[in-house]
Amino acid sequence: MRKLVLGVAAAVLVSGSAIAADVPVAPPLYRSAAFPPPPLPVYNWTGCYLGASAGGIWARKQYTSGTGLTFDDVNFPAVGTDIGSHDANSFIGVIQGGCNYQAGPWVVGAQADFGWSNAIGSHPDTFFIGVTDRSTTRSVGSVTGRVGYALDRVLPYVKAGGAWQRDEYVSYVTSTSFAVATASETRSGWTVGAGVEYGITINLSGFVEYDYYGFGTRNVPFFFNGFPTGTINIRESTHVVKAGLNWRFGPTPIVAY
Repeated sequence: MRKLVLGVAAAVLVSGSAIAADVPVAPPLYRSAAFPPPPLPVYNWTGCYLGASAGGIWARKQYTSGTGLTFDDVNFPAVGTDIGSHDANSFIGVIQGGCNYQAGPWVVGAQADFGWSNAIGSHPDTFFIGVTDRSTTRSVGSVTGRVGYALDRVLPYVKAGGAWQRDEYVSYVTSTSFAVATASETRSGWTVGAGVEYGITINLSGFVEYDYYGFGTRNVPFFFNGFPTGTINIRESTHVVKAGLNWRFGPTPIVAY
């Protein structure tokens, strides 16, 4: 009986070992030498984009007299006479588009934008008593180059280029709002700006930006019912602060090895 029990036990042990030997064993999930961790994707700013933004615009207008009324070949008032200044401000809505190219951490590109506004400002004319000078900035546009330094999804950048602005002017009798002279112009100038853009997803990014526009001094002709009434020298500078979104058509993120 004792020999029978020992024989059965030995048979069980041998069969169990054979079954265990047939069960497959899963390899380790990670072995540092043979299976390194997968590389992490790096955000890529290369590609083109379209977007929209909104913010505020502030335009500074400084008036001095140009060639006004003439009596005995003498301008009235004298050329260069200070006739006042004012600030015009409003909301601005902008559309923008451009392309970027990334080489290492550096990102270079070009962008065009166009903004609509209704920035109105006015001041009492300091020479013609009882007259108010008013301006309206209708639009601002620019074409710029951009340079940025990418910190993965964060892209601080600077920009500079050419700019254009559409303005309308009217001088009217303060008490009656009767227009005595009107003018309009599209003037060119330059712009510089800076901002920070953040990659929200592969295709969508958001940004905040400040831009300064310098338009210098222009000699603007004024008219009354189509008849020239003289010119006013108007010096102008503009500030824009905006935030917006861009939809990017660039490639998928590159892989860092």
